[in-house]
Amino acid sequence: MSHPMHDEIEWRVSEGLVPYPAALSEMEDRAAAVRAGKARELVWLLEHPPLFTSGTSADPAELFNPMGFPVFEAGRGGRYTYHGPGQRVGYLVLDLEKRGRDIRRFVHSLEGWMIDALGELGVPARREHGRIGIWTGAGAAEAKIGAIGVRVRRWVTMHGFSINVSPDLSHFGGIVPCGIAEYGVTSLAALGKSDAMDRLDVALERTFRSFINSLSDISQAA
Repeated sequence: MSHPMHDEIEWRVSEGLVPYPAALSEMEDRAAAVRAGKARELVWLLEHPPLFTSGTSADPAELFNPMGFPVFEAGRGGRYTYHGPGQRVGYLVLDLEKRGRDIRRFVHSLEGWMIDALGELGVPARREHGRIGIWTGAGAAEAKIGAIGVRVRRWVTMHGFSINVSPDLSHFGGIVPCGIAEYGVTSLAALGKSDAMDRLDVALERTFRSFINSLSDISQAA
């Protein structure tokens, strides 16, 4: 499913499970086309079959993989991440050349977008200093609900984020998620939010303009 989200940005939602190599290839091709001025920017929401991806900081000691899921080198920053059914993955192919050329600002704004969207579903989420990703809960219930891993090539972004809607949380036991061993992983379903995938997509779309405007603001101020 695809429809125009913004004059310059395509908003795409894929049905079913998209193989990781196919998604990676399409994302890289699209990024090159955006840089060449031959394609619109892209926000692509999808789900993958069960798999692990390794980032540029991945430590093999953090990969256990007892279920034998495929492991792919992602080329993004970060460590090991799980993707699978019931997890909303968002890939962003955005041109930072015209949006401020500030990677740190981009990541901060991306975190804010995820937090805003989760807030619309009644889930208070937050950043935690010194930890990657998006967190919710407190004390023994504190857990990670979203992950971020991005790559920027010639000022065009690739990869993006994942939010746990209703994945099999036991699958995360095959890795140390993003290198953080002392905290658990949770999902919207585990927090009592059922049938949340469509509602999350609506929330992401509704809060997207604030995210993209935050990047434009830095560009205008430069």
